[in-house]
Amino acid sequence: MPKLLIVTTVPIMMRGFLLPFARHFKDLGWQVDAMMSPAAPPENRWDECEEIFDKIWPINWTRSPFSPSNYTKAPKQVREAVSQGKYDLVHVHSPIASFVTRYALKDLPNRPKLIYTTHGFHFHKGANPVINEVYKRLERIAGPWTDKLVVINHEDEQAAKRLNIVPDDHILYMPGIGVEVEKYRAAHVTKTDTDAIYNELGLKETDKLILMIAEFNPGKRHRDALNALKATGRKDLIYAFAGVGPLEEDVQDQAESLGLTGQIKMLGYRRDIPVLLKASNALLLPSEREGLPRSVLEAMCAATPVISTEIRGVEDLLADNCGLMTKVGDVEAIAKALIWVADHPTEARELGLRGQEKMKLFSLDNVIKMHEDLYGELL
Repeated sequence: MPKLLIVTTVPIMMRGFLLPFARHFKDLGWQVDAMMSPAAPPENRWDECEEIFDKIWPINWTRSPFSPSNYTKAPKQVREAVSQGKYDLVHVHSPIASFVTRYALKDLPNRPKLIYTTHGFHFHKGANPVINEVYKRLERIAGPWTDKLVVINHEDEQAAKRLNIVPDDHILYMPGIGVEVEKYRAAHVTKTDTDAIYNELGLKETDKLILMIAEFNPGKRHRDALNALKATGRKDLIYAFAGVGPLEEDVQDQAESLGLTGQIKMLGYRRDIPVLLKASNALLLPSEREGLPRSVLEAMCAATPVISTEIRGVEDLLADNCGLMTKVGDVEAIAKALIWVADHPTEARELGLRGQEKMKLFSLDNVIKMHEDLYGELL
């Protein structure tokens, strides 16, 4: 029976992206364990994870590259856990965890095969050059400790080859980490369901709902979304912000200062994303950095038109006229895109349908099959 250890820095990433893989390989009879930071409510709870994994190893690391515990306690904990677990494969998914895990295991006798899926290198076009260089060097250092590097967008694939992070035959492109196409296609969502969203938000039938699903952090650039809404001068455009995060109050304050309070709906954490997407005229994501944004994938599955930025990952998804892209920070262009979606529903719908057709490649079933092939090769 193969033994697989799935590693992330924090539980929210495990719950949000990786549980279907754990379920799948457990159903095949594998032992599947997890490694992540100790549970901390609310967003980093372990509940769903404890139901699926055979064992969870708590590790004292954080998402901050400057946290001392990442380089003192964590490597020893990782090494001890993997030594006890006697794993065949260790698959790590987040930047800090990936570096620490590879460092901890590099000299382990009979170490397991080590796979690193980058959900977006921390260096990228448009970022601070000094920060970029730091992360490039870290990836080059850890490259020799990596049996397979999985990239989920073509910019990262090209960067990995250009920088010789690992040999080319150690690089594998996968179209994301899989999305449940049928779930977000939302054929089961009825007009009664979408009417209930309009009633909940106090909207009129003539209002145009623009959904943004994103953590409230600086990189998602909610500020650009609000400035663009102000620039439209339209009162029928309503934003629904789904998510939580440290800048939530700042966004509310900005909306108030712009006189947009009546056009902003703060939804918090939501589990009814398929219904929200079906009820929306468009999904907006004005981010400055992504790997392969989950919200855009979900919107495309639902045939909901997408307005986003010309950045890594998004360019892969919205190419071939499958969505609207603007430069990062181009508030005027975002405003024009919002107005176009509101005033051209038929053309916007065609845009969404083209995106939906592309999602076959990004389906969870397809990506799980690629993981089966990868694990089989390494075993």
